[in-house]
Amino acid sequence: MLQNIRDNSQGVIAKVIIGLIVAVFALWGVEGIIGGLITTPPVAEVNGEEINELQLQNSVQQLLANLGPDAGSVDPGLVEDIALNQLIDEALLRQTAERSALSISSNRIDRFILNSPQFQIDGVFDPEFAVRTMASMGMSAPLYREDLGRRMALSQIANAYAGSNFLTPGELEQLIELQQQARDFRYIAIPMGARTVDEAIDDERISEYYEQNQEQFREPENVTARYVVLDQAAIAGEIEVDPAELRARYEQERSEYQGAAEKRASHILFETFAISEEEALEAATAAKQRLDDGEDFAALALELSSDTISAEAGGDIGYTDGAVFPPEVEAALAELALNEISGPVVSEFGVHILQLTEDSQNEFAPFEDVSARIERDLKSAEVELIYAARLEDLSNLAFESGDLAAISEQLELPVLTGEAISRLGGTDVFANPQVLEALYSDEVLLDGNNSDVIELDDSRAVVVRIEEFNESYIRPLEEVEAEITVLLRSDMEREAVVSLGEEILGALESGEALDALLTENELEWTEAAETRRDSFEVNPEVVQHVFSLPRPEEAPLHDSLVLSNGTYVAVELRAVNPGSTEDVPEEQRATLAESLATDLGNNDFERYLETLRENSEISRQQSSEFDDLAPLLP
Repeated sequence: MLQNIRDNSQGVIAKVIIGLIVAVFALWGVEGIIGGLITTPPVAEVNGEEINELQLQNSVQQLLANLGPDAGSVDPGLVEDIALNQLIDEALLRQTAERSALSISSNRIDRFILNSPQFQIDGVFDPEFAVRTMASMGMSAPLYREDLGRRMALSQIANAYAGSNFLTPGELEQLIELQQQARDFRYIAIPMGARTVDEAIDDERISEYYEQNQEQFREPENVTARYVVLDQAAIAGEIEVDPAELRARYEQERSEYQGAAEKRASHILFETFAISEEEALEAATAAKQRLDDGEDFAALALELSSDTISAEAGGDIGYTDGAVFPPEVEAALAELALNEISGPVVSEFGVHILQLTEDSQNEFAPFEDVSARIERDLKSAEVELIYAARLEDLSNLAFESGDLAAISEQLELPVLTGEAISRLGGTDVFANPQVLEALYSDEVLLDGNNSDVIELDDSRAVVVRIEEFNESYIRPLEEVEAEITVLLRSDMEREAVVSLGEEILGALESGEALDALLTENELEWTEAAETRRDSFEVNPEVVQHVFSLPRPEEAPLHDSLVLSNGTYVAVELRAVNPGSTEDVPEEQRATLAESLATDLGNNDFERYLETLRENSEISRQQSSEFDDLAPLLP
């Protein structure tokens, strides 16, 4: 997700309309209390205009909010880098707009804000709600209105580039020829096998490899840790629930439950957007006849249905309680017996052929099936209270105790011992980044203290302590000898495969007969005719390489590649067949043209921004906070 933000920060929308959706309007309100009253240090300067720390942090918070749950795993320095670049680009565009005397009328600003859903209650603009929203963001109505006008002016510059590009019919035809291009080729794949199994690997060669590659066999430093875990699940096991209370809760839930009939259906849909309702009814009637003649419903759905998503699932459209599907569909399903198929049914979406695939009456589950869940529910509140109290005790004891024994004794928690853990982590508790950070912190590793309480999730917390630290070391030869033998054998096999492949390729290029050589090595040609770029019938690495080759002239073109798994592939490219616009539906051609025009517009806008950067004076304050970001900044 972060990469998407980095990429999109170079696009049109992110550069010129950041914060546009938070614009607020009100005809009444008080002047802002922020603005010029707060002075913050500059972090950059663009043609004499300062960008301050407050602006940067606001931009960072917007990016982090866009990241959502992923924000915690993101490098803060990288986010600041992206945010600062966006602010610099905004400043450049704003200065350009001012020099060009671009402006937005008051009426247009008002219309935009009045129609913004974030300032509406039940679909109606509410001035007081707008003012509260504005205040929560630290700006007054006039300030926000002024800011919105500036941003809308920036969008004019962006749209001038992004919206003015176009694609000629010739360019579209060339694009389709490339995208729909197919190639005729054949290839010989020579996998790694047992060609060198009879060649011995002597001890001297193994020793030589070991001496030259010792770092390859280095074991990283690691620690063995002891730890205690406070777990809500264990606390729940301590609490007893009165069987009478359990039964009473069950009876209460059952009395409140209202069972509902539930049906599951499949359909074949004939949409009436592209054809008339009469044509759709005619097609549906023909499909019903094919079903009556014994054809499979799922197969026919895949062939005929306009609803391509459900068609891939045999026409399945899921469950309904009588109110999910259009009324006409619900009425038809109510009349069908299980597995019965309806005639044509007309709804707002088109004409359906329906099949009822499941029909059941929901009933409240028996006591035995839900008692465990009800017991957990009854225990939940008490468990959380006990857990919170013990969590506080655990935190105090971890700080006060010189070991885990006191914690174990007072909280009745077993002291556990983990496996050796390197800085790369381990499993279960030791897969948690916070636990790893604590284990290798100075306080725990060097000073020998307990860690602070680390909350693994909402229901578990842990305290860790180092039991043993092991320095990094190089494993002895006798321990890694078998590994080295496998590595050397793999190298020998790879060399043998390449040698054989080059022999075959040489024979192809010289026109020599290959039959005997292929038979001797149990190899054969694999034909691949009319193969497209997105084909999955041939190894993608082979396809990618074949499409990188030039068009063969009079004779087939020969080339080779080695796959990531070590397989050598000799290729013979016979023909390149360009795609045709006739093979692409009109709707798809229009989509391609629009997509390419947008890409071209975005590229033009990016080049325009690059020109602005090159012709402007841009400086960044190189405080210690930004030292690590210097290599990332343009």
